[in-house]
Amino acid sequence: MTKPSLPDLLHAAVSAVGGTERPGQVAMAEAVAEAIDDSSHLLVQAGTGTGKSLGYLVPALAQGERVVVATATLALQRQLVERDLPRTVDALHPQLRRRPQFAMLKGRSNYLCLHRLHEGVPQDEEEGLFDPFEAAAPTSKLGQDLMRLRDWSDETETGDRDDLTPGVSDRAWAQVSVSSRECLGASKCAYGAECFAEAARERAKLADVVVTNHALLAIDAIEGAPVLPQHEVLIVDEAHELVSRVTGVATGELTPGQVNRAVRRSAKLVDEKIADQLQTAAEGFERVMELALPGRLEKVPEDLAYALMALRDAARAVITALGSTRDRSVQDEDAVRKQAMASVETVHGVAERITQGSEYDVVWYERHEPRGGAAYRHSGASLRVAPLSVSGLLREKLFTERSVVLASATLKLGGDFNGVGASLGLAPEGTTGDDLPVWKGIDVGSPFDYPRQGILYVAKHLAQPTRDRERSDMLDELTELMQAAGGRTLGLFSSMRAAQQAAEVLRSRVPELPILLQGEDTLGELIKNFAADPKTCLFGTLSLWQGVDVPGPSCQLVVMDKIPFPRPDDPLMSARQKAVEEAGGNGFMAVAATHAALLMAQGAGRLVRATGDRGVVAVLDPRLATARYGSYLKASLPDFWYTTDRNQVRKSLAAIDAASKAASV
Repeated sequence: MTKPSLPDLLHAAVSAVGGTERPGQVAMAEAVAEAIDDSSHLLVQAGTGTGKSLGYLVPALAQGERVVVATATLALQRQLVERDLPRTVDALHPQLRRRPQFAMLKGRSNYLCLHRLHEGVPQDEEEGLFDPFEAAAPTSKLGQDLMRLRDWSDETETGDRDDLTPGVSDRAWAQVSVSSRECLGASKCAYGAECFAEAARERAKLADVVVTNHALLAIDAIEGAPVLPQHEVLIVDEAHELVSRVTGVATGELTPGQVNRAVRRSAKLVDEKIADQLQTAAEGFERVMELALPGRLEKVPEDLAYALMALRDAARAVITALGSTRDRSVQDEDAVRKQAMASVETVHGVAERITQGSEYDVVWYERHEPRGGAAYRHSGASLRVAPLSVSGLLREKLFTERSVVLASATLKLGGDFNGVGASLGLAPEGTTGDDLPVWKGIDVGSPFDYPRQGILYVAKHLAQPTRDRERSDMLDELTELMQAAGGRTLGLFSSMRAAQQAAEVLRSRVPELPILLQGEDTLGELIKNFAADPKTCLFGTLSLWQGVDVPGPSCQLVVMDKIPFPRPDDPLMSARQKAVEEAGGNGFMAVAATHAALLMAQGAGRLVRATGDRGVVAVLDPRLATARYGSYLKASLPDFWYTTDRNQVRKSLAAIDAASKAASV
């Protein structure tokens, strides 16, 4: 039987999802198939509207090996499993003569734990277990959430938190879920045979395509205990997020509250002398943390080093004791012991890692603002440790023994793929060597006509933003732009403080334009309300730069208050910048400018989401037009028509607004 051709398969899949075949999608599918065939790696930039999920799913399903697809967002995981994969498998089945199976796999804490649900939660302050269902008032929000979870447990087939609608609070979910460290293990658990997390793993073992998230991919790579089934092809979608997600998984944290929790959980299970040793070490650590000032610790201070060594040694003694003692008077002892062990092991692991002092780690103190105006307390301080770079880890763990495809709408920064490639541990494209992964980058473009559909406006006349200066001129400019656009504005701010201040000022200046502010409702509700009314504007920070998909007339002006460089006092970013400089590179361009370019490309991508969209991306920071690095940042953005003319942009916005109003009549 002749093998079906890739164009035929792609055509069948696109027809099945009701899409339109695009040249970029065909080019992408061919490049993915080629990379899989010759076991090489591919970075592919596919603009919004290309149909990139089919661009990788079709060649991946056609080649017949097991594939893992890792995404950054829940929305894309759901789209793949609920829409794209079922339709694509149905469409390809007649030609492939087989029906590839697919499954979703997430971290254990995403699944309902039947042991926790039925036996209760090991309680910190006292022996035995605590039944949250009895403790929570049935009329309280927590009580209602817990009752709903109990009812849902009887009807759900997956136990996956994301299948529960409406959702429940993190606090309620914590009462019915466990981390992988707290899990008893299927063989020891009375509910092991019915376990939702184990069932998801079994389904993944049998599937041809496993859809997961970046965090689980990182855990699989870092912790050495395989979570994902063996696979020959790895596709990383939303790949611009991968480095930050892997860094997050590889970051350790210690807080006084967390250490005290470990003390409480283990105290009743070990000899009093050993419990006292950990209690004393915890008190010593808490005293040091009371004096902690935020910032990087180039060298661990003597008092902190002493406190961490005491904590490490005491935690090790508790771990040994927990493993060798038994106390049958404790109700559901295995669960209580397992939770205590998980807490103490985390404390031991982070304390030991910082004490050992690797040159490849960055250590810093962080302070968290008190909530609700409460008096400042030491519990707001945390000690954190993160890898200086994850590029070596990614090169070693991701790019060996499998073909890797990394896809995103933003991978080409400043005109090439080498910046993103370097962060992933890849040598510049075309470099050859024994241990170097072979890769290539391909930009398949976008179906949108950016120069005709959008304008990039830089407010060159504004004063340069500084950290401590009020930006009244920026707020005046924003007011005029929003009025010209008739609302329809997505405001992307470099900090929450800037977003709040702008919302406060503009709500009083232009009361006729409703302004929604991130944090005042769930992100989903905010986006829904923003899309529903063209006059409405939405202001916010980081998650809005990449999480908004509002085609049509409700989003015709995307404003960035300033270039989103990392904060100068960000310990990890500044350490990475310094390391590049010490190695003879340009730290600012490699770290700060790359970070800003990625966010700006994502932010600008919010404007044009469909072929009929028109609008303006306005950057209210003159440095994009005047600074030397401005051309690098501009080269990372869609190819919009460019202007610094204030009057021209107001006229254009007013014309777009008038056309939208006329079309809606």
